[in-house]
Amino acid sequence: MCPLFCHWRLSMDIVFIRDLQVDTVIGIYDWERKIRQTISLDIDMATDIKKAANTDNIDDTLSYKSVAKRLITFIETSEYELVETLAEKICSIIREEFDVPWVRLSLHKPAAVRGSQSVGVIIERGEKPQ
Repeated sequence: MCPLFCHWRLSMDIVFIRDLQVDTVIGIYDWERKIRQTISLDIDMATDIKKAANTDNIDDTLSYKSVAKRLITFIETSEYELVETLAEKICSIIREEFDVPWVRLSLHKPAAVRGSQSVGVIIERGEKPQ
C-alpha cells in the first residue's frame, strides 16, 4: 500500500555516457609514461529529468555533451599513474561541477593485460537516490 505522501518521493533518472574514448598518459611503467593510451569510460549519473522534460530546454538538464567535453579536456591533459586516481578525479569533477548526487564510473584500459579485452575499475560515489 502506498503511504499518504508517496507521490512526493524523490525519483532517480540516469543520464549516461557509454564508451567515451580518450587518449591520455596513464600507467606506472617507464614505457607507459612516454606514450598516450586510449581509455574508455562508461558513466551513469543520477539526476531528475522532470524539469527538462517539461520545458524541453537544454538548460534544464544534465547535458551529457557538456560532461563529455569537460572530461575529455581533463583526461587528455592528465598524467596519472593509476586508473584508480584518474577514476576518483573524474567522479569528483562530475559530482562537484555538474551537481550530480551519485555517479557510477567504469574506467577501462583496453589491451593493458595480454589476453584480455580490457581491465580497469568500477566505482560509485555519492548517495544514490531511491
